[in-house]
Amino acid sequence: MFTTSRILAFSLLAAVASALPAANTERSPELGDISEAEAISLVERATLAPVYSKCTTANTVAITFDDGPYTWTTNLVNTLKTYNAKATFFVNGNNFQCIYSTDNEKRLKAAYNAGHQIASHTWGHLDWTTLTNEQLKKEMTKTDTALKKILGVKPAFVRPPFGAYNNASREVAASNGQSIVIWDFDSGDTAADATVEKSKAAYKAIADKKPKSIMTLNHETHETTVKQVIPYALKTLQKKGYKFVTVAECLGNKAPYLMKLTPGTRDSTWKC
Repeated sequence: MFTTSRILAFSLLAAVASALPAANTERSPELGDISEAEAISLVERATLAPVYSKCTTANTVAITFDDGPYTWTTNLVNTLKTYNAKATFFVNGNNFQCIYSTDNEKRLKAAYNAGHQIASHTWGHLDWTTLTNEQLKKEMTKTDTALKKILGVKPAFVRPPFGAYNNASREVAASNGQSIVIWDFDSGDTAADATVEKSKAAYKAIADKKPKSIMTLNHETHETTVKQVIPYALKTLQKKGYKFVTVAECLGNKAPYLMKLTPGTRDSTWKC
């Protein structure tokens, strides 16, 4: 089903196509010659946010963390520094903790000032596919607003909780100017039977396989991930010659933020 934005885009496409010369004239193929399927594809590309699940820059690893900021964010920043690694933090507004707490303000600033990328995981870690467009837009904008207040940035990238999205949610992300990021390697740290040993084994297996690049999924809300799995992963992947970069960098040095502003000053609106 077309939503309003896609109907408007398709109508504009059709109007442009109808204004072109007829297809039986001697000329190169133009918009008026494209098939319905091709027209729909063009509309989708214009109205749906892109979805990235793999890095495009060879020999890079994008280490990513979901669900923070949290208790061990600063631990992660210190560990990453040891390996000269940059990472991406997909943060929630009000999941495990409130993003506006003074501790989380300090944690976010520590990660951002250390050169790590801060991206959105939306507000309350809700399944996008269960929300109306209006509800999803609110989940996105509340997190964006918090990050503009705390760091002075609006992220260019967003990750859907549970990795769940559909065309409707891609339209909402596009309307918010953001691209969607998934992953091609899951450390398995949130699985029901997760153990440190299993996550380490998964990292060893992917390191031994030596793919062109890796986009990882980890969760900074698990102490064992932060203190045991990640140091092992960084050491193991570093030995294979990978460079640890942000998502924006691993995608060909895309801009990590849609805007940069002066951070706000804490006031009564800094609450969840």
